[in-house]
Amino acid sequence: MFDTMDQRIFVLARGPAMHSLLPVGTAAAEVTHYSGIATAIFMVGWAAGGLFFGILGDRWGRAKTMMLTILFYSCFTGLSALSTSWVDFTFYRFLTGLGVGGEFAAGVTLVAEVMPERARAHALGGLQALSAIGNVIGSAISFVVLPLGWRWMFTVGVVPALLVVLVFRKMKEPEAWQRIKDSVTAGGDKKQLGSLKDLWSHPRWRKNTIIGLLLAISGVIGLWGIGFWSPELIREALKDLPLERRNWYVSLGTLLQDCGAFLGIYTFTVVTAKVGRKPAFIISLLLGMAATIMTFALLHKPSDVLWMIPLMGFCTLLVFGGYSIYFPELYPTRLRSSGVGFCYNVGRIIAALGPFTLGELTVLFRDAHFATPFRAAAIALSSVYLIGAVAVLFAPETKDRPLPEE
Repeated sequence: MFDTMDQRIFVLARGPAMHSLLPVGTAAAEVTHYSGIATAIFMVGWAAGGLFFGILGDRWGRAKTMMLTILFYSCFTGLSALSTSWVDFTFYRFLTGLGVGGEFAAGVTLVAEVMPERARAHALGGLQALSAIGNVIGSAISFVVLPLGWRWMFTVGVVPALLVVLVFRKMKEPEAWQRIKDSVTAGGDKKQLGSLKDLWSHPRWRKNTIIGLLLAISGVIGLWGIGFWSPELIREALKDLPLERRNWYVSLGTLLQDCGAFLGIYTFTVVTAKVGRKPAFIISLLLGMAATIMTFALLHKPSDVLWMIPLMGFCTLLVFGGYSIYFPELYPTRLRSSGVGFCYNVGRIIAALGPFTLGELTVLFRDAHFATPFRAAAIALSSVYLIGAVAVLFAPETKDRPLPEE
């Protein structure tokens, strides 16, 4: 929840931050370009953190790793408030991304291993739905704090570090992981914990990793490369309104988008329990593409914000409800955190091209004299959802099956 609060703070504050940190008079398209670079580098950090902390979660423990990641991203979010140029701002966002990327792998693996099989999907879906609550909290903070300045937004991001101090000693490791850890330590199990080599050397885990990677790439580009640029879309669509009124619609739009996201994630949990993982993923990916194209093509007036933005939030976050449920079901205990971290976060290395590509396409369409280059770029990029839809056709169905072991 706190990691997505941090993400929302960044999404809402990156525009004002770039306007402040870039030279006075920088064109809007160039601001979008540099915002895309900052977002892309944040996502590269996210991917690197997912890889490193995912492995650490298998070797050191799920609970301890999760607490460390929270402390990491909270501190560097606070330092973002002290930025003096777009370069150091982007550097701090890279370091923040390391912690944000690591928390997901440790958290969902922890929940997957402590919950009984019959309740696992609903528990993991509920955990992922909390991510939307984190976004809502970030949006609510923006109503109060953003008018004071973008630096105060990042200062608030330090608060989750207090969680580490309060609950660290009470967290315990899952019994399944502890058994494997004890066996390896005693020399009874020669297999390595958190081995990236084993993710690729065994045919079953290699296939699952490729499928998980493609699913993550399509959904993350769809959200971070397009969907989370709704504040910029609203500002462009409502440019004739007074600045304060326009910013009010931006804050309202992101809040509505987050509410739609919560419902979308929860809906995936319900649907996948009835029809299975594969049909739920295909439906989610196609709806995400359709809603994104519609919103960026047709949003022009304030009333459009009230229904198009939450609908896009619902459809683009549907697939994220599946990541927390499906990815832990693809791997054995000794590789679970590493596998989840690899699929969800290393996919961001490629997905980081999404926001960068959006910025580049915006400049390209502007130079080609498109009337609305930003919208045209987003619509073109939305075809990325088809990558995930094709990958699902080759994916294993894991509904009603126990977590795999060797």
